[in-house]
Amino acid sequence: MPDTATLPAAASLKAEHFDVLIVGAGISGVGGAYHLTKQLPGTSFVVLETQESFGGTWLTHRYPGIRSDSDLYTFGYRFKPWTSAPIATAAEILAYMGEVIDENDLGRHIRYGHRISSARWSSEENRWTIDATRTDTGQAVRFTASFLWMCQGYYRHSEGYTPEWAGMEDFKGRIIHPQSWPEDLDYAGKKVVVIGSGATAATLVPAIADKCDHVTLLQRSPTYFIPARNANDLADTLRQLQIDESWIHEIVRRKILHDQAVFTRRAFEEPDIVTKELLGGVRAHLGPDYDVAAHFTPSYRPWRQRIAYVPDGDLFKSIRAGHASVVTDEIETFTEAGIRLKSGKELEADIVVTATGFHLNVLGDIDFTIDGRPLDFADTVTYRGMMFTGVPNMVWVFGYFRASWTLRADLVADFVCRLLGHMKDKQAKKVTVALRPEDKDMPLLPWIDPANFNPGYLMRGMHLLPKRGDKPEWQHTQDYWNEKDQWPAIDLDDRTFVYG
Repeated sequence: MPDTATLPAAASLKAEHFDVLIVGAGISGVGGAYHLTKQLPGTSFVVLETQESFGGTWLTHRYPGIRSDSDLYTFGYRFKPWTSAPIATAAEILAYMGEVIDENDLGRHIRYGHRISSARWSSEENRWTIDATRTDTGQAVRFTASFLWMCQGYYRHSEGYTPEWAGMEDFKGRIIHPQSWPEDLDYAGKKVVVIGSGATAATLVPAIADKCDHVTLLQRSPTYFIPARNANDLADTLRQLQIDESWIHEIVRRKILHDQAVFTRRAFEEPDIVTKELLGGVRAHLGPDYDVAAHFTPSYRPWRQRIAYVPDGDLFKSIRAGHASVVTDEIETFTEAGIRLKSGKELEADIVVTATGFHLNVLGDIDFTIDGRPLDFADTVTYRGMMFTGVPNMVWVFGYFRASWTLRADLVADFVCRLLGHMKDKQAKKVTVALRPEDKDMPLLPWIDPANFNPGYLMRGMHLLPKRGDKPEWQHTQDYWNEKDQWPAIDLDDRTFVYG
């Protein structure tokens, strides 16, 4: 890394200009690049990615067993058929994304190893100025863009969230967060404790259980799981009938989305019945003598937090085989040899894995300014979870909690392309969203209703997020099944949109 004193002064940097600058080459950014080339050919754009390659989440996370917890018929793009098992490994997802990049010549638009530090909007110039650093050389670089498309995801890729527990400094073993999994970690024959109860823990435990002396899943409270075959019978039948893969993708995608809509509605309308069904699936794997009530029965109704999919019941197979066990308790302190729980029980451990979640990342930890004034996103109101009052020419992709992230990434891409086309037709250089007169007395609420959805990373970071209103257009409704029909009909000349 060169000495910063040798870097050119910021004022002397020569900027490259693009019509659109996309932040992030993960699932959203690659999809956005595709849609720009298809829906707005001739648009100049660049994709800036901090990491050394594309993939986002699927490149960051390298712990054993890393896989999707959404089916790839809906997590995959609508324009690119998925032809393998519904739940896919990170390597399979990266290969799929690589095909999208190669088949559509997107690679020439992507700049890897570019860490953005600031984004400044100038109303005088009607453009964003983006300052970044090349991670390979330390060189400062600058770009300007008429429109900024934030596809960087929702969590900090550099480090995961690990709580501070008493005695951690006394522990003689290794403490690891899955997001920073060491390549040289040898867990063969070791006692491993995995702290957490979400999709990461459910993925990691069966992936390492056969090689460890024993692995214990330690959770403060249970979560819901859906154990099912990692196969789609409808897709398999259609393939036997030699139906074209693009048709299979669309048919299976629609069927899955229909079934998810029914399940989501039932989770709200008949939560007790849905809970019984979910727990019945777990009992079918663990047997009648296992204490499902203690270890797999959450205190909340289904879908208040994300439900983890367990392909082929692999987590439960590891438990039944005796390679893994579940302990539901709270940590009192770490000790030299492991963890002492509030019940008084002690867990021996050579390695402790903290599968305890993420740090919420609000728009890439980038310093934003609007006409020289620092921007605090918590002071804005969100328009449909993708635009912000008072923030010009910018859209953010924040996916769904109860459906695949990519479903919303595709919807946002359609909206962005339509908005940019509309601005061109109007010869507008600037668009912001603003509260209308009828919204004047609208109550402003937290980004998400905790009674509706309350994962830890959102609850910890709610103060960083924009406000929502009590009308659908001023909130992230989390309802793909309505948004897919409503968004194409959005009136871009509604008073919500202010052009200049």
